[in-house]
Amino acid sequence: MDGRKRFIVGCFGFVVFKIKIFMLNSNLSKIFVAAGFILAVCFFIPFISFGQVKWINVDADFAPLPASVQVFKTTDSLDGKPFIAYYVKAKLKDKKLDFTTDTTLGRRLTPLQFYEKNGQPLLVVNTTFFSFETNRNLNAVIKNGKLVGYNIHTIPMRGKDTFQYWHPFGSALGISRRRTADVAWLYTDSALKYPSAAQSARRIIKDSVSYLPVDSTKNIYYSWLHSNKMIPVFKKWKMRTAIGGGPVLVQYGRIQITNEEELKFTGKAINDKHPRTCMGYTNDGYLIIMAIQGRFSGIADGATLEQEAKLLIDLGCVEALNLDGGGSSCMLVNGKETIKPSDKTGERPVPAVFIIKQN
Repeated sequence: MDGRKRFIVGCFGFVVFKIKIFMLNSNLSKIFVAAGFILAVCFFIPFISFGQVKWINVDADFAPLPASVQVFKTTDSLDGKPFIAYYVKAKLKDKKLDFTTDTTLGRRLTPLQFYEKNGQPLLVVNTTFFSFETNRNLNAVIKNGKLVGYNIHTIPMRGKDTFQYWHPFGSALGISRRRTADVAWLYTDSALKYPSAAQSARRIIKDSVSYLPVDSTKNIYYSWLHSNKMIPVFKKWKMRTAIGGGPVLVQYGRIQITNEEELKFTGKAINDKHPRTCMGYTNDGYLIIMAIQGRFSGIADGATLEQEAKLLIDLGCVEALNLDGGGSSCMLVNGKETIKPSDKTGERPVPAVFIIKQN
């Protein structure tokens, strides 16, 4: 139960207690006056205390910016805890903006190094989860319509199920050549030109096979009501640009965290507060890229996945995706840091970034 719900429940209990006291005095008018006043306070105070965070436009700190791109910052508290975050709002249909990605092969670069490597673009932000041992992306990446990073579809099980495997479908946010955005769950393979995408989270496949065959998604169908048609769940996902991460945070403008389907965070880790990076899009054609500072006790605690989702919904996102966070979280605008990275050494090297360039 969140803070506002606990507060309201407590207030109702207090109302009942007060009514019982007043009933001893047999004064009915006092009962209703007192109850009305207390209920009004109960509903008014929570909306003040637990309302939306306040964002301030900080374009001047990152100038020059095109009219179709804005930067916002908040130092407002989040559910009563210290909080710092930034988000960038960019118009998808602005043809002067190029939404793209960049990756490395067998190595990692800091966001600032990616910034210099790509001719000092407008925005650079971390994206995919990755292996520290191999420096390999663990999520899909599409650049100029071509898959350059792939989802990990096989995870060995532990304990008594040593010879069993989980096969999850990781999520990604893509931008088409027509400059429309979409969040989907993907099957990727180097043998395929395009990823196969499902528009709803899929159950994890569990079997004794150590890989997921290329044709494995062809046998997954929707049963179409009122007809005998079987509609394939996975379809070709022809995106110009895409970045993977997970879990999905928002669908249809509502919180829908598909953590279990994507096997991202185990146990109670879903409720832990950390630095976060996330991305979503609005119905009116804007891309929202957010970076949340964390692991600075008393200054910026970070956010849970649910808090992250609520922030994105408050900004109008209809679909949104969590990306790699923790020490990886970093967003540069015109080469300037927004949040302060949590690693003591500063920006963490990563194998892939999302980029906005000016054409």
